Amino acid sequence: MRPWNISFGVNKVYAIITAGGKGTRVASINQSVPKPLLPVAGKPVLQHQIECLKRQGFARVTLTIGHLGEKIREYFGDGSRFGIKIDYIQEDTPLGTAGALYYIKNRVDDDFFLINGDLIFDVDLSRMLAFHKARHGAATLLVHPNDHPDDSSLVIADGEGQVRVWLSKEDPRGWVQNRVNAGIHLLSPRALNGIARPQKLDLDRDILKPLISSGEVYAYRSPEYVKDMGTPDRIAQVERDLQSGLVGAKNLRNPQCAVFLDRDGTINKYVGFLTRPEEMELIDGAAEAIRQINQSGCLAIVVTNQPVIARGDVTWERLGEIHRKMETLLGRAGAYLDDIFICPHHPDRGFPGEIPAYKISCGCRKPKPGLLLQAAKQYNIDLSKSWMIGDSQQDMEAGRCAGCQTILVSEHFPLKDAVKNIGSG
Repeated sequence: MRPWNISFGVNKVYAIITAGGKGTRVASINQSVPKPLLPVAGKPVLQHQIECLKRQGFARVTLTIGHLGEKIREYFGDGSRFGIKIDYIQEDTPLGTAGALYYIKNRVDDDFFLINGDLIFDVDLSRMLAFHKARHGAATLLVHPNDHPDDSSLVIADGEGQVRVWLSKEDPRGWVQNRVNAGIHLLSPRALNGIARPQKLDLDRDILKPLISSGEVYAYRSPEYVKDMGTPDRIAQVERDLQSGLVGAKNLRNPQCAVFLDRDGTINKYVGFLTRPEEMELIDGAAEAIRQINQSGCLAIVVTNQPVIARGDVTWERLGEIHRKMETLLGRAGAYLDDIFICPHHPDRGFPGEIPAYKISCGCRKPKPGLLLQAAKQYNIDLSKSWMIGDSQQDMEAGRCAGCQTILVSEHFPLKDAVKNIGSG
């Protein structure tokens, strides 16, 4: 048995942290300290990571080190000071973000976490592990939305989380999901089959992207806190978030607050049955309001009735395109949605082209609270501390039935005013 195996979740896993980067973008802060040792809120970035792993039951961590690696080894030693066992893989020459994995490929026979060494995070990793195990993929990426998707690499996945496309920053893009690889990965040993020798390799380009065509890569969607230390401004923001308690509070082991949002007439202009991406147009101030929700620490979750699916007016793919446009427009304004929950049903029959499987009386069609309850289960949401905002009495009843506070918006009291009301309440 490997000495670093731990009993965790549904299996035994361990973690490797890549801590060999030079950190050229933050060199202005301290050129004599390796990036993972940069102090954030009184302790090195890498110490925050190790403490987070320790809290979740990890007993041993492997660090890959290179540039100024002796300082990392001197600070952490064998890990006994931190209550965890630490060992090292030393890169004598830079091996990129994946080359050092050659040295562990013959020592692993089960899944393991691979974590970038420049992150501050607090994530319930047992949830990610359960997602990964259920899909039997070679690799699972933790993905999340961000407030600058236009200059980020984006991961496009289907409804089951299987990655279909991975767009680099320079790739042309249309309407896209706002999902960014956060730098926390779960890999199976077979993901390393292509590493034949120690060489400089890029994890994304050389290891993960080639697996997409075989359906081996999945995206685990999480709203939890993960930020990299790429710039001095980000370090300052993370320090504020650590000091305020936001980082730990976003871990899904803790109850979350959410602002549930109806779609048509609340976020986008009401046009009746919206069936084409061309008809998706944001209401003035909606993006600003959702950005304020993002900054508040609450989840921004859309819950929307879409009977156009049951009527046969729109396919799931077309609805996805409509929502990708909505996400793109919000992202361009620095706002994002944490998730979208959809009811495709409609109880009335008799429409040409209708889909019989969806012509049912369900528990998710508002005014029933099913969509809110689904979201609450998935994201550990405290509904009593959450809000439902919409433009109809159906939305209000769904919110009240779920135990949320409610706000009715209208043409004269739009979302931007409703969110201000939350802030003052």
